[in-house]
Amino acid sequence: MVYTRTGKVLLLKRADDPDFWQSVTGSLLWEETEPQQAAVRELREEAGLKATNGLRDLNLTYRYPILPKWRHRYAPEVQENTEYAFALELPVEIIITVNPAEHVGYGWFGFDEAAGKVTSWTNREAMLKTKEHTK
Repeated sequence: MVYTRTGKVLLLKRADDPDFWQSVTGSLLWEETEPQQAAVRELREEAGLKATNGLRDLNLTYRYPILPKWRHRYAPEVQENTEYAFALELPVEIIITVNPAEHVGYGWFGFDEAAGKVTSWTNREAMLKTKEHTK
């Protein structure tokens, strides 16, 4: 999750579902051994952000069943996903360069509005927990 000191959260609008808003997300590549490696890469790939420092592990881990519409992305025997949450705080909102293969747009929203827009309950929970710690 990317957010600002002014209380705005970056959301990306998916290219394959125009009603699907989410934070920067992604999966580990085979050669990546740590979730933080994937988070740094995904920030660069999806939003054009360099997070060489300042990326904070939120110490939130979620495990949940993979929804049928997303199962084609995984090996047949994979039924569950483990998600790790990280956050990057920016001073203010900036212009984002989205990856057009994955997203068609972006927006900066207040924590509560962003939590209301995202589809994923884990994304929502991470936002609201981060909001609590930014007061």
